[in-house]
Amino acid sequence: MIICKSPEEIERLRRAGRMVREVLNEASQRVRPGVTTWDLEVFVERRLAQLGARPAFKGYRGYPCCLCASVNSEVVHGIPSERRRLQEGDIVSLDLGVILDGYYGDSAVTVPVGEISESLQRLLRVTAESLELAIANLRAGNHLGDVSAAIQEHAEKNGYSVVREFVGHGIGRELHEEPQIPNYGKPGHGPVLKPGMVLAVEPMVNSGRPEVRLLEDNWTAVTADGSYSAHFEHMVAVTNNGPDVLTRI
Repeated sequence: MIICKSPEEIERLRRAGRMVREVLNEASQRVRPGVTTWDLEVFVERRLAQLGARPAFKGYRGYPCCLCASVNSEVVHGIPSERRRLQEGDIVSLDLGVILDGYYGDSAVTVPVGEISESLQRLLRVTAESLELAIANLRAGNHLGDVSAAIQEHAEKNGYSVVREFVGHGIGRELHEEPQIPNYGKPGHGPVLKPGMVLAVEPMVNSGRPEVRLLEDNWTAVTADGSYSAHFEHMVAVTNNGPDVLTRI
């Protein structure tokens, strides 16, 4: 069942969403060659404690950390490690969830480590653009397939592929609510979007083929062909006045 939120609930979700984005932005500014993904985890956990929020991911289905930090060919759910030291030319996806006053915030961004190649700059740009195109389709009366198709079309026309095993999701008092939001689909298909729906849309775009595999830690998903992957995510409320991005600051 898709839960439509009241205006008051949307404001609570906005507070959680802005907080998660604030902490993500601060963590992104600490990304540089020589930093470990564990350094980023320690920073995020300390900041959430200072801000009075709880990490949404730590302990969720056994996940051990607050932050997901996925480097290069890692698509999602990379576990921070003292052994994973970022290098010039890498890209790293930072995915963070928080719980604030009983409501969830969830957002992700992929950032460069130092100077990156033009091809990786393009991958990040196209993935971020695909998210913005998806958001533009989050309008009452549209179908969920319109959102998914916007992501797929933009990624594929630029020579990339979209991951199929992982999807966006509804969000509210639970981290993962209905509906699931694939990054591929057909316009005019799927549930009709209604005011009050709050959706976490998160394109995962690979520079190579779409297939992924799971590493031995049973969390980290990587591209099967070793190609690079980028990931961006925003929380968006569907309103009578168009999409309202709750994770913009």
